[in-house]
Amino acid sequence: MQLSKINIPKKYIKIATWVLTIILVLLGTGGVIAYNKRDAFLKKAIAKAIEKADHDYGVDLKIGKAGFSGLSAVHMTNISVVPKDRDTLANIQDITVGVKIFPLIFGKVKLSEINLNNGDFTVVMRDTLTNIDFFLKRKKKDSVSTHKLALSDIASNLLNQVLYKIPDNMKINNFMMRLNDNDTAGVKFLTKSATIEDGKLSSTILVNDTAATWHVNGKLNPGSRKLNVMLFAEDKKVELPYLENKLHTKINFDTVRTEMKQAGFSGGDYKISGSWSIKNLLINQKRISDGDIIVPDAKIEADMIVGDNFLCLDSSSTVFLQNATIHPYLKYTLSPHKIYEMKLNAEEQDAQQILDAFPQGLFESLEGMKVQGRLRYNLDFYLDSSMPDSVRFSSALTPTNFKILKWGKTDLQKINHDFIYTPYEYGKPMRDIMIGPSNPNFTRLDAISPNFKNALLTSEDPSFFRHNGFVEQSIRNSIAVNFKEKKFKRGGSTISMQLVKNVFLSRKKTLARKAEEILIVWLIENNKLVSKQRMLEVYFNIIEMGNNVYGIGEASRYYFGKTPAELSLGEGIFLANIVPKPKVALFKFMSDGSLKPYLIPYFKFIGGTMARRGLAMPDSSAYGFYDVRLREGLRKYLAPDTVAIDTNAISGDDDDLMPPKGMQDQAKSLFDKLFGGSKKDTSTVKTQPVRIDTPKTKKQMRQERREERRRQKENGNG
Repeated sequence: MQLSKINIPKKYIKIATWVLTIILVLLGTGGVIAYNKRDAFLKKAIAKAIEKADHDYGVDLKIGKAGFSGLSAVHMTNISVVPKDRDTLANIQDITVGVKIFPLIFGKVKLSEINLNNGDFTVVMRDTLTNIDFFLKRKKKDSVSTHKLALSDIASNLLNQVLYKIPDNMKINNFMMRLNDNDTAGVKFLTKSATIEDGKLSSTILVNDTAATWHVNGKLNPGSRKLNVMLFAEDKKVELPYLENKLHTKINFDTVRTEMKQAGFSGGDYKISGSWSIKNLLINQKRISDGDIIVPDAKIEADMIVGDNFLCLDSSSTVFLQNATIHPYLKYTLSPHKIYEMKLNAEEQDAQQILDAFPQGLFESLEGMKVQGRLRYNLDFYLDSSMPDSVRFSSALTPTNFKILKWGKTDLQKINHDFIYTPYEYGKPMRDIMIGPSNPNFTRLDAISPNFKNALLTSEDPSFFRHNGFVEQSIRNSIAVNFKEKKFKRGGSTISMQLVKNVFLSRKKTLARKAEEILIVWLIENNKLVSKQRMLEVYFNIIEMGNNVYGIGEASRYYFGKTPAELSLGEGIFLANIVPKPKVALFKFMSDGSLKPYLIPYFKFIGGTMARRGLAMPDSSAYGFYDVRLREGLRKYLAPDTVAIDTNAISGDDDDLMPPKGMQDQAKSLFDKLFGGSKKDTSTVKTQPVRIDTPKTKKQMRQERREERRRQKENGNG
């Protein structure tokens, strides 16, 4: 097909030529005028900036000299920034800043060059005040707007601002950055040199004078939204002494690398793809673990998605821990109400590779363990803050031909035989207890009264013989209660978990210990290393049930002068009641040895539940409550009935990371124990007048008990 020839009259060509010529002349003339007037424009702009800094921010900004260097670069000397009534924030002796002309036409400031010689930037913290408060407060004020931007737009704008500030060429010499934290802690970074040339970043940074030399090197291509930067130290690890001094957290590593591969809008959402990796990371923090945790090699290939009202780490992301991999999904929705979502999916892979991938020092008792087979893991968590009771939680570690070939530091089957148990209180060992027939207080499971066994299982772990170590519904309930209360008020621990915590693990309350507890429970339960009957037998013989009272054998004789086989229904329910907080057991008795009336609702609930399950006979008189009598030899140690005792001031063996299920709270009522509520049970019977006393210290209570015993002894002698 041949296109027809278009004929344009010559007069139109001449007109177009004249118009274009006039436009070019006008632009050239304007450019010449602007070039000749640019120094005046610069002075006016600087004066406006100084006035704005003083008026809007309360900052004294001073610039010694300023002038153009070349076509689009500004050279300034002797710059100082001093916030009102604060320490000096910045001093710069010499700086040249250049911008690109073409983006400037469209209102975008894109740096082309930065040359800086001799400067410092110092952040000073004085109590709750800093010398950058002016900036933070101004930003907060500026952010108030009737037009609410979508998070995706905010993310795009913020990233663009960062990328636009990365110059094509840079040369920095002797620029000091300091942090002074109340003159007690701080850190200094002296950039001896930093350059960007043809997208290549290279730098040398002195940390705390001569403590270390760091390098930040990499490739930068901000125009294409690509960055690849690595931080490392010369001849040593990168250390963060400020965190260690201020937060008592030791962190160091060999190298850390950050890469941004692409960023842009995708279907209305803003997506950022990149990776983050670290070599030989060491963390030491007492709340995490007793000792060092070492991660030899970790990497995440991440796809971050920012929507109109949410932030999300997409499931296409992959976490690499040595040779093991897992796909995380994290989503935080901000409006119209907060929603928290998390999914973890580890596809079936070699079990030994997974075990070897665990950070060193995290699971100390399992180090050196050898296994075979394959494992798959899935976790699903969803919490809508407007409906916390509908929380969704499921967790499954699925084995295929899994088998333990060799124990690590701990033999997980040691409780199948006689062994020595050492209870700890406040981090100190109490005494060694033989769990076996050579101990006269040791009691076989079949020699323990069903009244106690059934009462404890009913109150602490009703599905013990049916579950595999965990009860997901209990965990869901605990999450809902704790979220609503904004603190840990209810836990999801099973008897299996409490047994593992006491027998195999240290008593220090760390996140690592809790994670190790969960893993050991799974290994024992799913591999049938210990029978349910033996687990329960050991648990009954090690459980704390009073001050230096351990096991049902000691407890039944201590409180009632009976063997475990002789316990009545009421005595069994009472002993089950004291398990969550055993040190307050004696305060539940009246001076005549009978129980205080506030326990009646607990007895009715537990006893009624047992009766419905065929574990006890129906009883309209509180299931043996009135038959419980403390043995006479202990009654002399009881406080008078008129003395108000704050049992919350007496420490128990509570796990503040995840309290045992059924832990009693302040009111000590039935509904507090079962549902974690803070309201007092209005059905509690009170036979004594209510006294409003300030909580007594342990020392005061000991003195009162000694005084009461002295009076009783004197009366007896009289």
